[in-house]
This record gives sequence, structure tokens and C-alpha cells, in this order.
Amino acid sequence: MFIPIRDDAPTVCTPYVTIGIIATNCILFLMSYMSGVESFSLFTMQYGFIPIELTQAVEMTPRMPASPYLTMFTSMFMHGGWMHLIGNMLFLWIYGNNIEDYFGPVKLLLFYLVAGLAAIGLFTLFGPDSQIPLVGASGAIAGLMGAYLILHPRAKITVLIIFFFIQLVHLPAKTVIGIWFAIQLFMSFTGNASGGGVAYLAHVGGFIFGWLLLKLIVKITGKGGGSSRNGQRVYRMNW
Repeated sequence: MFIPIRDDAPTVCTPYVTIGIIATNCILFLMSYMSGVESFSLFTMQYGFIPIELTQAVEMTPRMPASPYLTMFTSMFMHGGWMHLIGNMLFLWIYGNNIEDYFGPVKLLLFYLVAGLAAIGLFTLFGPDSQIPLVGASGAIAGLMGAYLILHPRAKITVLIIFFFIQLVHLPAKTVIGIWFAIQLFMSFTGNASGGGVAYLAHVGGFIFGWLLLKLIVKITGKGGGSSRNGQRVYRMNW
């Protein structure tokens, strides 16, 4: 097991939006989870994104309909279980605060939502007839990881390795994120769009969007002002 737990890239501003997204995800999960197994399942079916509802204009939950254009957004704030939630929120905190520091709070939220839509788009493209609800923040978080790779490729990520031993190692962000993305690609092309219940293609879609957008922004406008601490450049966009 390969679990990133923190990074050393410093920030300047308090990441209020990142904290708010984490809080929203946790509150929604707790509210739905504590309502009972049946209610949790119904909530997932109603507000998770189901590709066939969009591509075939059918309603899979006629007793509690929700537009697929709504569930594209609600699904980004839902999770299927405790480990799903905890893992995503850990990744969101590690990578999100730096991207918020770069964009600012309003543009970070917009970036996050559009990255989530890009993730849903690629997943739907390869699985247009899927009737399984897509839930989770990981597609949007993958967009943050793509952006982080552009801005802080040499930042050190502390990774917990659990195999036949348990050890903490410090690796460059480009190595950690590169390994993660390689796994997503491998799983996408060796299984189905949501192998083992994990939407690997959604991760790929979100990551590519974030990487390409930041690559374009940096090329056109430059990285903006910044300061240097602990050997890491703090990039902030001069909007």
C-alpha cells in the first residue's frame, strides 16, 4: 500500500475553500450514512451520477428523479464508504491547499468543479450505458493533482508504505503523482471503466484536465509572484 500523507510545499493563505469542500463532503456523508443502510443506498442512487440517464435520457430512479445535470455536481460531494471518504479527503488536503494558494478561493472552486466535470465526461464517454452511480470527489481531486504536478514537481511528498514492512519515505511529487497516474492508466485499460468499483477513467479525465490547463496557464501568463521557503517556490497567480 502506497499512501501519501503530507507534502512540504508551503502556502501563504489559509485554504478556506479547500477546508469548506472537505467539510461539505464529510457532513453529507455523515448525514446519509447515519440515516441507515437503505436510506444511504437510495441517496446514492438518487444523487450519484448515472451515465445512462444522460446518454439515453432515461430515469433509473423514477420514484425520486434527479436531473443528470444536477447529479454531475452532487456526485462530486458523495462517497460510498468510510475509506473512500478518508482517502479522498486526505488527498484533497495534501494537494488542494497549494492549488488554492495559487488560484485564490473563487477560482479554486471553479477549477475543482470543472475538473470534476471533465472526469465525469471521460468516464461517460467510455461507459455511456453504465447504470452504476458514480460518486466521489476523486475525479476533481485528480485535477488538483495534475495542477500540482505542474506547479510543484520537486516538492517532497511523505509516503507511508505498507507491504511486508511499514516505512515512511520522502519522494518528489513528480514520482508520487507519476506512480499514481500510471496505476490509473493501467487499471483503466486492463479492466472496465469502473473496475472493482473504482472509476479509474474518471481519475484519468480529471488529471489530464488539470495538467493541461495549468500547463497552458503557466505558458501564457507565467507563474506569477512568489517567495521561497524551505527550498520550495511558492507560486501565486497575479490575477
